[in-house]
Order: sequence, then C-alpha cells, then structure tokens
Amino acid sequence: MGSAFVYAAARTPFGRFNGALAGVRPDDLAATALRGVLAKLPQLDPAEIGDVVWGNANGAGEDNRNVGRMAVLLAGLPVTVPASTVNRLCGSSLDAAMIGSRTVESGDADVVVTGGVESMTRAPWVLPKPSRAFPAGDVTAVSTTLGWRLVNPRMPKEWTVSLGEANEQLQERFGISRERQDAFAVRSHVLADAAWNDGFYDDLVVPVEGADLARDEGIRPGTTPEILAGLKPAFRPDGTITAGNASPLNDGASAVVLGSEAAAARIGADPIARVAGRAACALEPQMFGYAPVEAANQALRRAGIGWNDIGAVELNEAFAVQSLACLDAWKIDPEIVNTKGGAIAIGHPLGASGGRVLGTLAHVLRERRQRWGLAAICIGVGQGLAVVLENVSAA
Repeated sequence: MGSAFVYAAARTPFGRFNGALAGVRPDDLAATALRGVLAKLPQLDPAEIGDVVWGNANGAGEDNRNVGRMAVLLAGLPVTVPASTVNRLCGSSLDAAMIGSRTVESGDADVVVTGGVESMTRAPWVLPKPSRAFPAGDVTAVSTTLGWRLVNPRMPKEWTVSLGEANEQLQERFGISRERQDAFAVRSHVLADAAWNDGFYDDLVVPVEGADLARDEGIRPGTTPEILAGLKPAFRPDGTITAGNASPLNDGASAVVLGSEAAAARIGADPIARVAGRAACALEPQMFGYAPVEAANQALRRAGIGWNDIGAVELNEAFAVQSLACLDAWKIDPEIVNTKGGAIAIGHPLGASGGRVLGTLAHVLRERRQRWGLAAICIGVGQGLAVVLENVSAA
C-alpha cells in the first residue's frame, strides 16, 4: 500500500451562533470550503477527484440528504465527482480525512477531497413521528443544535447526561481547577488573535460570499483571567465550567485535499504532510472528553513514533477541562499545543472542526519546521479520534 499526503487545506472563518454566518445555508458553507481548497490547486482538474468525503454531525435540516454531494454540485464541480457524508459527531471531518486517506492508500483513488460543515445556528427543531394515527396530545419540538435528543429510554441514565455535566464529572475525577481552565481559555484567545494578526490564517481561511466576516467571530483578544472568573457556572451551581472556558456554538466549514505521492504532478503542487497514523477509541459515553488520550497513543504506535517525537499538537478544545485532562495524561509540554489558538476562541462547528485541526496542524508543522504532529478530537457519546502527520519537508 502507498501513503496518503495532505496537499492543501482551507476553511471558512467560523461564525458565532446567530452571528455573521447565520444567513448562510450549511450546504453553501460546504461549497465555499470546497471551492476554496481547490482554488489553492489551480492545476488540478476537478474531474480527477476520485471521491469527496464530507463530515456533518446534525444533518437534520438544510444539510440533510448527503451534504457532501450537495457541496460538489453547488461548488460547480463535474457531476461525475462522487461524494458521501459521514457522521461521527464532533469528529466527522477528521473521520472523513481518515476515510479519505485509506482510500488513497489502497489505490482506490489518487485524489480525494475531505471536509465537513456545520451550521449550529440553522439546526432545526424536529418532531418525532407518532406511534399511532391521530394522537390527541401535544408533541414537543426538540432542538438538534447540540447534545442528546429523542433519547432511547433503554440507555442508562449515567450515559445520557449533558455534555457539560459529563465534563464536570471529568473535573471531579482529575481535580482540574476552575483557575486552570480559565487560564487555558485565555491562552486560546490570545494565541488565536496573535495568529490572525501575524497572518498565519491568511492562507488557510477563505471568505464566505455575502457574509461580513473577515476572521473567526468568537475571538476576544481582551479576555483575562479576571473577566472569566466573574462568569457563573453553566451546568452546576457550584461547578467550574462556564461559557468562557468551553467552546461556543458555531457555524463554518473546512476542507482538505489528500492524494497519493504519484498524484503530485496532476495536482500541481508538492505535498505538505504525510498521514502516518490513525486511530479511533471509545469509552463510556460520559467519558467522551478523555477518549482522545488512547486514540492518540494508538495513532502514535501505528506511526512508529512516541510522544518525545511530537513537535506540535492540535487538540480540539471542546472544554478546557477535557483538554487539560488529555494534556496531563500525555505528559507533554503544553506550549506545543494549539499554538495558533483553539476551539474555545476559534469556535467548534461540530462537523467542521476535525478538518480545521488537521489543516492547521499541517501548516504549523511546516511553519515550525517540526517533523511530527498530532491532531485529535473528542466526540460525544464516548469517542475520540487522532491522526499523526509527518511534515515531508522536514523528513
């Protein structure tokens, strides 16, 4: 089997819930990211794309019915380009990249575009179908924006707690203080703001037509520990998790072009990084925030390297507490983690975040001239994903 390489990455700016991207349909966001990443490879004939694999978590509204295929059509690609949509909740677009890399490695396609999209603003309310005709009672509309919905009563109650409550339990288990969480959140805003000011994201982020949004909408460069300390706990009266040390609700899309080594001539560019290892891990649903720990360890083993080899980590910051729990378990230098900011500042549009962390990692490795890096993400209902990249220019 051959290797799969990252050739290009792009994403939209991430908008806040009911913010600058609220008027943009998710399938249009997906098409924007798809066009944006292909614009970076003008020599690539879109008809050469063997498959498009797209991630999406909610899929109950305008992103239903295979939003990956909708993006291909809306982006103006040839109708002969196939596409599928995968759902591994928060890890959907990282899962899409993992699937795409296997497709390239197996030789089933030389070029695969992967990515993901989420409009959490436009996620609809849904109604369950009645179990019998003409029910007389009222029916409750359920939001599909985030978390469990229409829960099967056979599920154990401890599995179906809210995402916030699950992370408060993680805080209790590992004793991660409110102060550490707030400091981690402040760092995310400071680094994201600095990365934008330094021009790092200029090559990664593509504008959304009709939206007045030049950069990620949630970044607050003036955030301080004192400001965050004044926020009330969001999930428990005496809890540690607040709106300031957790990722917000967001809208956005991301895309990554993967290809074989032999495809470089047709793509018209040299690869940025090689996909060296992948892994998925699962735990009890309420432990989802800790699931990246073993996923990363497995991915490193499959890549044939150890933590001492890793020069950069992109870990999706769903919550500060779960991010810190993972870093503590890995025993790594926190200064190599999310050096361009993380999801607490940038945002976490569920289906798009995996592609964001993977694309960011490839560019950080190249900028910092580090050989090995790891992208990881936690996933609701107890899962985690991780991918190891090798910077081919530093190999």
